[in-house]
Amino acid sequence: MVQEHQHLRYNPLRDTWVLVSAHRMKRPWAGQVEKPPEEHIPRHDSRNPLCPGNTRANGEVNPDYESTFLFENDFPALQPDAPDPGSDQHPLFQSKAARGVCKVMCFHPWSDVTLPLMNKQEVVKVINKWAELVEELGITYPWVQIFENKGAMMGCSNPHPHCQVWASNFLPNEPALSDRCQRAYYQKHGEPLLLQYAKQEAEKKERVVVESSDWLVVVPYWATWPYQTLLLPRQHVLRINDLTTEEREGLADIMKRLLTKYDNLFDISFPYSMGWHGAPTGPNLKEDNSHWQLHAHYYPPLLRSATVKKFMVGYEMLAQEQRDLTPEQAAEKLRNLPEEHYKTRENLEKGGGKEKEDGGK
Repeated sequence: MVQEHQHLRYNPLRDTWVLVSAHRMKRPWAGQVEKPPEEHIPRHDSRNPLCPGNTRANGEVNPDYESTFLFENDFPALQPDAPDPGSDQHPLFQSKAARGVCKVMCFHPWSDVTLPLMNKQEVVKVINKWAELVEELGITYPWVQIFENKGAMMGCSNPHPHCQVWASNFLPNEPALSDRCQRAYYQKHGEPLLLQYAKQEAEKKERVVVESSDWLVVVPYWATWPYQTLLLPRQHVLRINDLTTEEREGLADIMKRLLTKYDNLFDISFPYSMGWHGAPTGPNLKEDNSHWQLHAHYYPPLLRSATVKKFMVGYEMLAQEQRDLTPEQAAEKLRNLPEEHYKTRENLEKGGGKEKEDGGK
């Protein structure tokens, strides 16, 4: 039963609480309205530095790639040879060396094809490249963060479908907190937190968005963002490079289903930030990481429509996280959406030949 009255929910991955105030969805909105995402993106733009054959800011020319394309970020936040700032400092003014590498990975040669519009095998190639990067960079670095910022609303500066991969010589704040919480749960209960959580959600069903024999997507019980989701394997998996061929095929399918529903919610290319979390790498490869479970977070900002987003300000910044829509309500809305992409429907209605969904291959 959906709880309409305000209440607190616990997030065991972060050891924090979120305030749920479902009744606030009834209030009128007279605040900021965003510009809808651009729907008519050219397939190839000679001015876009991510397109095949084009020149990037550093003067390098992209190859005429036909699948994924990986390159070093031209403006990296982390570099492998940064100097050590030294440690002889006051405890209130501490600093440490931050080293690493930043890479950009294009998903597809076409700028107008996002993940839900790619065919399944094209998405599998993206997943395989993610796994290769974790395998390769994880030999040296303790953390390899794969993330995608989709849409201008999430600060994405280029509409071409791509993600970023940052590898660092330190464990960042969010995975460090998650590691601590998962370890504490495992020590107390003898089972990975997210493995038990997936079992519970699969039985309850009320927050499930899409599922398969190998994968489960839920709006988490403790979700902060309106249509936030958590993508989980049903089996115990530490890192994305540990996935079998069959599990990668299943992941491609579940990602397409989820992202199609996202796009269908407001009939737009749905903005979000997403990223993968798995067991730490580098020196941690020699340690027991049984408490970890691979998972992906999707954080979309939209709340009421394609032009009204959730703002994390005021109370959220100064007190604690708060949401206006219950996770159960959000899950039901997403679950009931069709799994045929709205652009495919539009093409069929126009009698427009071969669907873009096939990736043109």
